[in-house]
Amino acid sequence: MDDFMFRALAAALGVALVASPFGCFVVWRRMAYFGDTLAHSALLGVALGLVFDMDPTVGIVAVSFGLALLIAIMQKNREIAVDTLLGIMSHGALAFGLVALAFFDNARLDLMAYLFGDILAVSQADVLWIWGGGVVVLAGLAYLWRPLLSMTVHEDLAHVEGVAVGRLRMALMLLVALVIATAMKVVGVLLVTSLLIVPAATARRFARTPEQMALIACAVGGVGAFAGLWAALAFDTPAGPSIVVAAVVLFLFSRIAQVRTG
Repeated sequence: MDDFMFRALAAALGVALVASPFGCFVVWRRMAYFGDTLAHSALLGVALGLVFDMDPTVGIVAVSFGLALLIAIMQKNREIAVDTLLGIMSHGALAFGLVALAFFDNARLDLMAYLFGDILAVSQADVLWIWGGGVVVLAGLAYLWRPLLSMTVHEDLAHVEGVAVGRLRMALMLLVALVIATAMKVVGVLLVTSLLIVPAATARRFARTPEQMALIACAVGGVGAFAGLWAALAFDTPAGPSIVVAAVVLFLFSRIAQVRTG
């Protein structure tokens, strides 16, 4: 294979291995809409990067972190339902980002790449960012794994046992924000949440413990990444969406297997 395909495969596998364990908590805690909200804010981060003449990835991380903190603060106000708040933030951030990018003529040509990913154009620096950032967030997840499980099973009981639930929830949101910022290069703003939830939802059928689910989700994500890139090369289809299609096909097969054995 050409060098660009090796870089694309390395990036896709890196994102799959990082996103899948976090996807377990996204599925368990029903945070999919939160993931979409952070993903939609990515375009605003791209605009921020253009304004300050810096790497768009830095802008994406900054905006994702800021939005995660803002959501956490506003969630304390019980006057607004969480789904309503996330809906406002999600579509507001996407609209602000699209409007901001309209002021940059040189960015309009890259809009589709930001929306749907451009994994075949990843550089060696992108691959290093994905794997380097992935090691950091996975180390954070491993350190917080037990308290996160305790909080996920029963938040009030975890609080009684001395778990700092508020700070732990914030840490999870920030780590998910970093994962989304890392994965956006592969499948884009509109599809990035699927890399979190689809492998985890597929693994749920076969796992007996939380740790098994995380490992199986990594395997499913890796197979989906490889199969999607192969399909993109064989059938000349968009690489990012092809990876998501492959993951969804694996999920459907898992449902069919459940029906037949059920």
